Amino acid sequence: MIVDERMVAFINSFDKGNTPFLEQLEKEALAAEVPIIRREMQSLMKFLLTARRPMRILEVGTAVGFSALLMSEYGPKDCRITTIEKYEKRIPQARENFARAGREQQITLLEGDAAELLKELPGPYDLIFMDAAKGQYIHFLPEVLRLLAAGGLLVSDNVLQDGDVVESRFAVTRRNRTIHARMREYLYELTHHPELETCILPVGDGVTLSVKLGD
Repeated sequence: MIVDERMVAFINSFDKGNTPFLEQLEKEALAAEVPIIRREMQSLMKFLLTARRPMRILEVGTAVGFSALLMSEYGPKDCRITTIEKYEKRIPQARENFARAGREQQITLLEGDAAELLKELPGPYDLIFMDAAKGQYIHFLPEVLRLLAAGGLLVSDNVLQDGDVVESRFAVTRRNRTIHARMREYLYELTHHPELETCILPVGDGVTLSVKLGD
């Protein structure tokens, strides 16, 4: 927990919830131990979708499709979402969930490695949601910046790693040190990149909001 658990519970107690379908999908995902965006992150995404009204959305990391479906539900009615997933086990589950929700025409699922698929996309996108393998964020960034429209919003989830990112590299387990170093590098790039204005928020497991500067 990066924020006091009681405070998170208090904040989440005001949550209005989602559509019945999304509520059911969330229960199914949690029961199957599939990671999906946390309640407080869902609230933030719904606010951003309402405030920014993005028409073209790119998601890196589909899992079972929960966040893509949340964006399709709370984004503009005619918005189009492209989402990328490489884990073969999750791909048919995501497709089934898109079909169950009747969103197959609105959501395009690309199968494969985002590092390669991002190079093939033309862009631009009004909103890009980064929620894939945390150690790969820094490698995806150059193509993500190319694809993000001027004035577009990049949302990166899970950037504080349950608080581990603030620790010394020697305080984290050896197997997590590479991810730890790469996430610190990613946060530095976001906050110092000349094309971006970025804030880091202790929401969920940490999120960054980055606006691409330009006309």
